[in-house]
Amino acid sequence: METRAVRAGQRRTMEQEHAEPIFATSSYVFASAAEAAERFAGKAAGNIYSRFTNPTVRTFEERLAALEGGERCVAVGSGMAAIASTAFGLLKAGDHVVCSRSVFGNTTLLFQNYLAKFGVPTTFVGLTDYDGWAAAIRPETRFLFIETPSNPLTEIADIPRLAEIAHSRGCLLVVDNCFCTPALQRPLALGADIVIHSATKYLDGQGRCVGGAIVGGRELLDAEIYPFLRTGGPSMSPFNAWVFLKGLETLNLRMKAHCENALGLARWLEAQPWVERVHYPGLASHPQHELAARQQSGFGGIVSFEVKGGQEAAWRLIDSTRLLSITGNLGDAKTTITHPATTTHGRLSPEARAAAGIADGLIRIAVGLENLADIQADLARFA
Repeated sequence: METRAVRAGQRRTMEQEHAEPIFATSSYVFASAAEAAERFAGKAAGNIYSRFTNPTVRTFEERLAALEGGERCVAVGSGMAAIASTAFGLLKAGDHVVCSRSVFGNTTLLFQNYLAKFGVPTTFVGLTDYDGWAAAIRPETRFLFIETPSNPLTEIADIPRLAEIAHSRGCLLVVDNCFCTPALQRPLALGADIVIHSATKYLDGQGRCVGGAIVGGRELLDAEIYPFLRTGGPSMSPFNAWVFLKGLETLNLRMKAHCENALGLARWLEAQPWVERVHYPGLASHPQHELAARQQSGFGGIVSFEVKGGQEAAWRLIDSTRLLSITGNLGDAKTTITHPATTTHGRLSPEARAAAGIADGLIRIAVGLENLADIQADLARFA
């Protein structure tokens, strides 16, 4: 994987460049009208228009597909665009989706508020309620959607078990692999059909660009996802694709460091008197610790914890920090801290937040690459 992260997908031009070039062009020139017609009709290979064919974007797609063990990747403009493109590519009016309650707030709203407008209802179930998943599937169900680890509580789903449930009923399993990345988890190898990424997070790793990706089998993506990209145009820019390529080169090293820092912070937080509960798969206290150890090669960089005193105490803790960045993003080299109930999941109803287990005192930390003692000292200001 380390070698694929550095080398996969690269094709040198006649200039023999060592680093991948950025093809900053909107369109391409054809040798003749006949060649143009053949490319537009899909009868000849080659670039057409950068909304859906760009060499820099293609290199990123091929590299990420190689890391995930997929045949095909479609890169898009954001992580939410990846989920939306998957939905609009696969679904039609009358279809049905089953989605975990434990997902990013915007994911819930996309399924609940927007797909429903086009005649596609969604049933939400508990991530680890496997009987609930099976019971929620209808004859018209097209796919099951999960995040594992989940945002923000780091719940872990048994991917092979859910894949078996989905496939036994003729459904696809779609897995958001944003928190782990292929450095720590490969859902396709565990039975998933499609993997979703917000490349904005760990694939970039330094908070520079917004992007998303969909990885899976070539036949499925070419037939149903890529045509939506070509028509709908939620495209990734060549510059952003180039940034993500540079991020992939160091992905394995960074994820190991994120995991090491996060485990150290989680253990430290468990010992603090002002902490009510810590959510981190690397802790023995996590309800799916053994599953995470079996399914993942590392426990990730996200630590959530509930502070005693509810929202007032949570805000006071966040405001007391001087080193940590108060932002809703994650996957950065810089440690970030946020209050999910009023930021990433703030548009959900109080009932929906309660069903997802997002308490008013919950804080999410995306542990960065700073010295662990400095991160701990910054949080200790609250005490």
